[in-house]
Amino acid sequence: MKSRDKKLIVGGVIIALIIAVLAPFLASPNPDGLESTAEKVMPNPETEPVIKSPLPDYTIPGLGKEGEVLSLVLGTIIVLIIAYGISVALKTGK
Repeated sequence: MKSRDKKLIVGGVIIALIIAVLAPFLASPNPDGLESTAEKVMPNPETEPVIKSPLPDYTIPGLGKEGEVLSLVLGTIIVLIIAYGISVALKTGK
């Protein structure tokens, strides 16, 4: 991998983590979009999910804003690790 590519990847990871840290403080407390559409479309939006989310509502219960930041940073890191693993698997498969 070229040095330029490594710098681009590191820069992208840093930007993703900065967004993950700032998102809980910049997000609207009254979101629209998906939640309001689900309430309109679903006959009973209060049904229990089949699988419980490990981090419901993008937070770690009991930690407040710190829990939101931590869950977003963890999610970002997990997605980046999965994407890296897939890219390595595809690269070695050639």
